[in-house]
Amino acid sequence: MTPSVPLLAVEDLRTYFFTRQGITKAVDGVSFTLHAGETLALVGESGSGKSVTCLSLVRLVPEPAGRIVGGRVLFQGEDLLQKSPADMRRVRGKQIAMVLQDPMTSLNPSLTIGTQVSEVLRLHQALRGDSLRGRVREALSRLRISAPDTRLRQYPHQFSGGMRQRVSSAIALSCAPRLLIADEPTTSLDVTIQAQYLELLKEVQVEAGVAVILVTHDFGIVAANADRVAVMYAGKIVEMGSTLQVFNTPAHPYTRALLSCLPDVELRRQQLIEIGGQPPDLARLPSGCAFAPRCPQRQPVCDEAFPAMVSVASGHTAHCWFAPAAAGHD
Repeated sequence: MTPSVPLLAVEDLRTYFFTRQGITKAVDGVSFTLHAGETLALVGESGSGKSVTCLSLVRLVPEPAGRIVGGRVLFQGEDLLQKSPADMRRVRGKQIAMVLQDPMTSLNPSLTIGTQVSEVLRLHQALRGDSLRGRVREALSRLRISAPDTRLRQYPHQFSGGMRQRVSSAIALSCAPRLLIADEPTTSLDVTIQAQYLELLKEVQVEAGVAVILVTHDFGIVAANADRVAVMYAGKIVEMGSTLQVFNTPAHPYTRALLSCLPDVELRRQQLIEIGGQPPDLARLPSGCAFAPRCPQRQPVCDEAFPAMVSVASGHTAHCWFAPAAAGHD
């Protein structure tokens, strides 16, 4: 695979939830690409569709209510949405791995750490005996878990929050996946441990050339770790660009609103800014821009139709009627 060919190409992905109250469009036409070794951050308020997008990529949307109703997920040139359940089980864990935000819910409290790390190696690489134990110790040591021979006999409750998250990462990275999906992996960690964990994850990523999709609310984490940023609102990506582009020249009012909520450390006293209103009901989305009711730039056209994508600069796009178009682009 040449460097110009993306490792992952998501095209018009749509995931809906069918309930008695109506159809909830949790992911509504999401498209993006990701290259090997690159980190893409998905940001936005809770309920914007970030986690459901990630679950859709590996086809773990909760059924029967949730269904992927359209689009393509091309991973190494193959559409994951066309694969059989058995084929997808061979992809998950081996080629695409996930780290969830709360390791206490993703780790089984009744099984030892060694048992849980070894499970993916037994399944995907058919390792047994001394070879398996050696790889388990290697996986734990790689994430800087001290005394791995002792730790693999212990249970999750005997680990700190940061150590449990490292174990989750050790499981995810044990089979050397090409893509790692990290869904708010630092939510349960304090600031110091959070920084250590992210630095370690970055080292492992660079060493192995793993592509990362990072879901987070924390723009500080985005600034330090992401190459590109996709801003999601109401199941859609409303702005995408390099981290510098999105931070320095945000083109969508929602992105600007998110950035304005960040405290300024140089000001001793200030009132934190908040985004007025509430996110929309995804089962009753308006025909126009979903952010319009909360947008300070709202005009009649915003209520009439969802804006087409505007190219703000090379590699920087936004869906807004008033986004500044790059020279030479409509």
